[in-house]
Amino acid sequence: MTLLAICFLGAFLPANGDAASYGAGIENSQWYLAESVFECRLVHEVPGYGRAVFHHRAGENLSFFLESESPLMRPGRGSLVVEAPSWRPGVAPRPLGTVNVSDGRRQVSLDTRQAFVLARGLLDGMRPTVTRESWFDGRPVRVQVSNINFSGEYQRYQRCTSNLLPVNFDQIRRSRIPFASGSTQLSDGDRRLLDNIVSYVTADSTVERIFVDGHSDSIGSRINNRALSEDRANVVADYLKARGIAENMITVRAHGDQYPVSNRPADNRRTNIRLQRAGDQPELQQANGYGGDPLG
Repeated sequence: MTLLAICFLGAFLPANGDAASYGAGIENSQWYLAESVFECRLVHEVPGYGRAVFHHRAGENLSFFLESESPLMRPGRGSLVVEAPSWRPGVAPRPLGTVNVSDGRRQVSLDTRQAFVLARGLLDGMRPTVTRESWFDGRPVRVQVSNINFSGEYQRYQRCTSNLLPVNFDQIRRSRIPFASGSTQLSDGDRRLLDNIVSYVTADSTVERIFVDGHSDSIGSRINNRALSEDRANVVADYLKARGIAENMITVRAHGDQYPVSNRPADNRRTNIRLQRAGDQPELQQANGYGGDPLG
């Protein structure tokens, strides 16, 4: 189906070596903001091609991508230029180098630095343009991002990014609190991590359970190690509860020295935290009945 779509669209490319240009004009250039505490997306529809998106996910940096349901550009290296619109003659284009064009839905993805350069160009009234050979016959395809109506929505976008959570789900779905030998004390860094987990869980109603698994090294008796791992798990669970997490969301489990993750004792003195969302497949339980995570 994708090949048929590409062949169909290829019929509309200009002949005689002229570039096929895709971009919004004054009459149809719009930017739309999709905002939440989890991510901010500033979306611009590029008629005939797809969309351009500035994206900032909680806990990550700004990025930018061009997205198309039927990729028109051939994979390889394309050029990126910030150029003046037609109503600003005499303003020289500013080359920004090359970009990688993929064969996926997101044909062009830019890193944080390049994304900020694009945003700056749009605020200056310029039009970022990606040029690359077409899939069809090697003639140029130009995808232009319009600056019209960008400035106001970008200000809203910046306000959105200032209200993002400090972390996203992937960053804290599995977390680890290390402990010194024989210790159950939390460090300042541990508390910051736990505070971030609390912030996320409070905002995301789909998180339905938090598993807190205490572990120890194998130094000492098995009975003492089991008790120490339980104390470590309870220290973490108590901190979460003190910060507002409901007790019935937290499952505390202690494993002693039963599930080492390496031969280094320091790696095994830990409490693991795992978040479970509604609809997640339950993970396999260990034979001891505590449901520990042998992978740490």
